[in-house]
Amino acid sequence: WASKLAALVDAGVPIVRSLDLMATQQKLPMFKKALTAVGLEVNQGTAMGAAMRQWPKVFDQLTVAMVDAGEAGGVLDESLKRLAKLLEDNARLQNQIKGALGYPVAVLVIAILVFLGMTIFLIPTFAGIFEDLGAELPLFTQLMVDLSKLLRSSAALVFAGVLLVGIWLFSRYYATHKGRRVIDRLMLKVPLFGDLIMKTATAQFCRIFSSLTRAGVPILMSLEISSETAGNSIISDAILESRGLVQEGVLLSTALTRQKVLPEMALSMLSIGEETGEMDQMLSKVADFYEDEVSASVKALTSMLEPAMIVVVGGIVGSILLAMYLPMFTVFDQIQ
Repeated sequence: WASKLAALVDAGVPIVRSLDLMATQQKLPMFKKALTAVGLEVNQGTAMGAAMRQWPKVFDQLTVAMVDAGEAGGVLDESLKRLAKLLEDNARLQNQIKGALGYPVAVLVIAILVFLGMTIFLIPTFAGIFEDLGAELPLFTQLMVDLSKLLRSSAALVFAGVLLVGIWLFSRYYATHKGRRVIDRLMLKVPLFGDLIMKTATAQFCRIFSSLTRAGVPILMSLEISSETAGNSIISDAILESRGLVQEGVLLSTALTRQKVLPEMALSMLSIGEETGEMDQMLSKVADFYEDEVSASVKALTSMLEPAMIVVVGGIVGSILLAMYLPMFTVFDQIQ
């Protein structure tokens, strides 16, 4: 929506008319209502940023800040273009990660469902046939038969209930201030994924902070907004604590270095940007670098997970088939 609105404003269409046109094209009821209300407020003389601020569930702080800066500098169209590019870059970054994790998760879920279906419905049928033939079940087959009985008993329902309660308790714990920080700190230490989370957060922070400062948003407000988009509470806390130090007169690079969270390279580039007076340009380059790093990490992670998922699926299906075919050899020996 930001790119379309920027195009309308850049073409000379009045802002109120532009907002009305955007509202008529929207299918989401809440967004359409918000755009209509903002258009009415602007028509009555209210600043667009102030009108957007009344709809926090639709327009986040990043959007409002970019609009405020554009209105203050008289370059609303340019500010909206930067906002549109910023949102597109963030969406592309998130989609890369979701795409990398979506495939293995989907395969794993399907594999588990296939395993449960074959264990619950198929194995009992074969077990009954072998029992009628008087064949002695091998140990592995007997274990699978026992597992099948367990899954068809009331104990399975109890286990499922306990699992659901455990998931609910985990979500409640993660929703607390302490719980979120404990889990997020552990996530940063997970092999492969922790490094990916750090690179993603660094890219987002550098991109958003660079865009906000370049648009004329005050540095303290830019830090506050950037902290909310980090995606990890540990990194968000580090940015907020750095904001307090900057407010006291400490350089941003020095303040972030004290937190010992962001990568050394990003901090070094930030320090150089402060020395040369080109901090926003330097951070934009850092964002480009870490976005490329995220893309490379996602490809590497995908290339590792795909064969791992094939092995998992093959192991599950192979175990079921082995459990069903092992007794046949016993039957053939008896016949001979």
